[in-house]
Amino acid sequence: MTNQEILSIALSQSAIDCNCKSEDFLAEKNVITFSRPSAGARKYLPLPLECDLVSYGSNIVAQVSEHTLGPVRDFIGRYPAMRCFETPNLLALDDALRPLDLRVCFMAEYFLPDVTRLRALSCPYSLRILTDFSSLYTGPWNNALSPDHPERDVLGVGAYDGGALVGLAACSADCETMYQIGVDVLPAYRRQGVAAAVTSRLALEILALGKVPFYCAAWSNIQSVRNAVTCGFRPAWVELTARETAFVDRMNA
Repeated sequence: MTNQEILSIALSQSAIDCNCKSEDFLAEKNVITFSRPSAGARKYLPLPLECDLVSYGSNIVAQVSEHTLGPVRDFIGRYPAMRCFETPNLLALDDALRPLDLRVCFMAEYFLPDVTRLRALSCPYSLRILTDFSSLYTGPWNNALSPDHPERDVLGVGAYDGGALVGLAACSADCETMYQIGVDVLPAYRRQGVAAAVTSRLALEILALGKVPFYCAAWSNIQSVRNAVTCGFRPAWVELTARETAFVDRMNA
């Protein structure tokens, strides 16, 4: 699979998620669509969304509802695309959404593999391919696994010190063509290359299945971003989602 093929698959998936066309993400002007449920969307997206902004770097594709159309259109038309994802400009969107009982909630950067740089990295511990995670959902693996949706966890790579699991990268089958990677390493085993070893090996295993591995991190999670870059992943798109005020309040509580 080439880098262009990987990007094309990601763009197609984003188009399903955002109720638009793949080429909309590469346009010079912003695109606004009405959010709709879709059977092919990433399974964790609670579609329809009131306000969701996606940028692959050229523009913004915004999916909205009828009552958020005006505020979102005004906001993304006021600032350059990249400024819409940072403060202080982002505060203007939050202010505009607050009367609609919505707040800016999730912000993340998504990474795709660069197949010219992706390679299997090593660490001091043995690696094993895993497909059964039933004994791990009560352990310290909540970033790697999906406890609320274990049926989505399809493949993993574990690092073992003797018989003890010390690091785990696993992927969630969030849609038909793309598997999302999450990773956890026990505190005593960090800074030894464990995260990079399990992540890079898992990414290669996913590609061997004919699927696209993708990786998500908050922009402020420097350790996670470094791991992605070390393994050969590169920034692909950013996404911002607003949710109901009560939802945000529950998360903050």
